[in-house]
Amino acid sequence: MYHWILSLHLVAVMTWFAALFFLPRLFVYHAQARDHGDEQAMGYFQLMERRLYKGIMLPAMLAVIVFGGLLIYLVPSVMSNGSFHVKLLLVAFLIGYHHVCLAYLKQFAAARCQKSSKFLRIFNGIPILLLFAIILLVVFQPF
Repeated sequence: MYHWILSLHLVAVMTWFAALFFLPRLFVYHAQARDHGDEQAMGYFQLMERRLYKGIMLPAMLAVIVFGGLLIYLVPSVMSNGSFHVKLLLVAFLIGYHHVCLAYLKQFAAARCQKSSKFLRIFNGIPILLLFAIILLVVFQPF
């Protein structure tokens, strides 16, 4: 049973990260369309953003949390590993990032987002750094 849950957890993590990488990139394109006054493109990006968030990103995040929680339940000794606690902290940051993405999605939908495409490009790099740190923690377990 453990290996099935671990496999589902890893698939959910990959799916969530794919969405965490792609949604902010859509925000970059949406901001560029906004800056050029391209209403048709803005509507297209808004639709894509909403579908990506509701159809992929949110379910994937929930699956990561559920399957991760089940893994902790099945192997509670993992909680004695210091690196695991740091990993959980980074996952908490990812959940926060996820919710910031939702806030930007709502701002774009209401035509209130004033973030520049440059800012959003930098914002898009945050999950890459967190993923790198999480992988290093899992592989090397330095604490």
